[in-house]
Amino acid sequence: MTTLRRQRLSARAVLVWLLIVASPTALPWRAGHAATTEQIVTDPNTGLAIYGYDPVAYFTEGKPKRGQEDLEVTMAGVAWRFQNEGNRDAFMKDPLVYMPKYGGHDPVAIIGNVARAGHPDIWLIHKDRLFLFFSEDARARFTADPDQMALQAEVNWPHVSQTLVP
Repeated sequence: MTTLRRQRLSARAVLVWLLIVASPTALPWRAGHAATTEQIVTDPNTGLAIYGYDPVAYFTEGKPKRGQEDLEVTMAGVAWRFQNEGNRDAFMKDPLVYMPKYGGHDPVAIIGNVARAGHPDIWLIHKDRLFLFFSEDARARFTADPDQMALQAEVNWPHVSQTLVP
């Protein structure tokens, strides 16, 4: 068996393992959950983008904050919630500034050609962009060399995003 064929089989085995391990009853940010098929990470129970967290609050308050039900807008096919009208208006004016990079998928997983939902409580702002991570370990790996990690994720994102439903 050739090395290339072994690598392909190995990659398939990892994918099958992820699909088996990731059950629908898992935590919403668990690897392989429904978010691995969506362009923007959403709560599978509510359909809210990044589980109902206000994407602007990461920038304005320096921490994740849940949005309010009465301050909700639909953008990019999903519902986003906000803490206040100012955050909602800022998002509506320039959503790409505030939306998490890669739709909220973990950039470290993207480097490995896998879409893995980031957790809204495990985050980092790098070069004025919000990144969500699957785990503290993934964030630490990214933080060790953020420019290089972001560059690698950017290179892989077009391929990974093609595996996701728009």
